[in-house]
Amino acid sequence: MSDNGFFDRFGGKYVAEVLRRPLDELEVAFKKAMADPEFLEEFRTIQRDYIGRETPLYFAPTATRILGGAKIYIKLEGLANTGAHKINNAIGQCLLAKYMGKKRIIAETGAGQHGLATAAACAKLGLDCTVYMGEVDVRRQQPNVASMEMYGAKVHAVTSGSRTLKDAVNEAMRDWAANPDTTHYVLGSALGPSPFPDIVREFQSVIGREVERQCEERGIKPTALIACCGGGSNSIGFFAPFIDKKEPRLIAVEAGGIGPGVGENASRMTGNASREGIMQGYKSRFLLDEDGQALPTRSISAGLDYCGIGPQLAALGMSGRVEFTSALDKEALDALKFFARNEGILFAMESSHAGAEAIKLAPKLSKDDVIIVNMSGRGDKDVFITSPVFRRKEWLEFLHAEIDRLESDKDVHDLGEIK
Repeated sequence: MSDNGFFDRFGGKYVAEVLRRPLDELEVAFKKAMADPEFLEEFRTIQRDYIGRETPLYFAPTATRILGGAKIYIKLEGLANTGAHKINNAIGQCLLAKYMGKKRIIAETGAGQHGLATAAACAKLGLDCTVYMGEVDVRRQQPNVASMEMYGAKVHAVTSGSRTLKDAVNEAMRDWAANPDTTHYVLGSALGPSPFPDIVREFQSVIGREVERQCEERGIKPTALIACCGGGSNSIGFFAPFIDKKEPRLIAVEAGGIGPGVGENASRMTGNASREGIMQGYKSRFLLDEDGQALPTRSISAGLDYCGIGPQLAALGMSGRVEFTSALDKEALDALKFFARNEGILFAMESSHAGAEAIKLAPKLSKDDVIIVNMSGRGDKDVFITSPVFRRKEWLEFLHAEIDRLESDKDVHDLGEIK
């Protein structure tokens, strides 16, 4: 847990007075819920029966043989309901909000997986849902947008700033400040003002606790755990039970984008534009200019292009407990193809960054070593990103054919828009 909201010098609660009361109330309610047998029992039942926990720890025999060196295992979070780890936190926070008497939920989303998970959680628990999503991300993640709306959520495309995740967070914070009594903000990553980093880590730590138990059951001693890292919800949850131990190595992989230049990546710990600063209610490391303003980011994965990182991960990176590296867009695409072709597992673009690091690391280790990769989500959602790369001609033909069909199909016109 944090020390009064801080992890070393990172974290805190740097917010306007209007948000201090709801944050304080949230902290009290969270601590109460974590000690409430009724809440915990309902939460565990939902985890088992709705999310589908526990998720498998899969040995990747073909990848291990081809790469040589360490044995590779994959934690299949993509098999959780809604397709990614995001549902762990979304269900936890929505259930907490319901116990608090809140009727309305708001959320921000980048890749769309957190928005999708929150929309699904709200549909299950009978809560009103609004999701803020940058206009750029709305365009490149249409499958997730369609699913959010199918669950009954209202998706608000944010057109300010860079029109990506940072701006979606800003809009969600404004909404919460205007409606604190009726609304709970389900922040999707382990960042933001305290107590959000502690809350998100706690709800996501189910991943790491399962891995720890699964390793013990099989007699596995992991050498390294590898996870992609945007804001950091999947990585901090994956690492959580191991943070205070000397082993295994904990490796977080940032978005290397297309290169090291400003605006070409989203590397907050390894990039050359990273600075300490305060933004969106907390102190951490961000990609900032000399005036402290957020710099543009770039990544093929919408979930990794945030300009900051969670405060606990920043502290762990500075102390050396978590090793930070990055993967280029091309390396992530190559990893996506490698695991799909050789293991029949379709990684999300975000998770493919972790896969890329495993491909680099495994041959450097011995056959007695074990690498565990957190496949934080599956790649169905990325069809609009990956198809133009891997099968451009066929994808263009499909899109043109679909436009022609929609314009000429009488049955579609007769259906109209179903509300």
